[in-house]
Amino acid sequence: MSEFQPFPKVPRLSRNCIITEKLDGTNASVFLEIWPGANPLFHGRPIIARVGDYVISAGSRTRWITPDDDNFGFAGWVQRNADGLGKLGEGHHYGEWWGHGIQRNYGLTERRFSLFNTSRWNDATLRPECCHVVPTLYEGAVSYTHLTLPTNREV
Repeated sequence: MSEFQPFPKVPRLSRNCIITEKLDGTNASVFLEIWPGANPLFHGRPIIARVGDYVISAGSRTRWITPDDDNFGFAGWVQRNADGLGKLGEGHHYGEWWGHGIQRNYGLTERRFSLFNTSRWNDATLRPECCHVVPTLYEGAVSYTHLTLPTNREV
């Protein structure tokens, strides 16, 4: 049985960086893998949809989810949007599930899935129409010239 794969650690600031807005929702992921056959549990992941050559699973920050054991309706949304999500391609796609009824709401009447990988998905022609991307606040070289540290900090 394959174990759940959490969001990976973020690398240190030793190259260009992208700073994105911290959306106040719940962490979510979509996992697409080539269809293995008729087994409804593929490597321990519940398959909630099939599109083309892919099977699709949905995850929260810590576990696999299904429409019957969901996280703010995300697995149900993945199931309903499976055709569009097939455009993501094989792999694990992490993002924030946010909007109406989740944390701050942001004044929305709907919920949205915003992908974290801004480098790959900022081009709207490449990503599924049902997906958004977390807003980019800054992209470029890391600069320490504006970095200030508290002087009264105990070490």
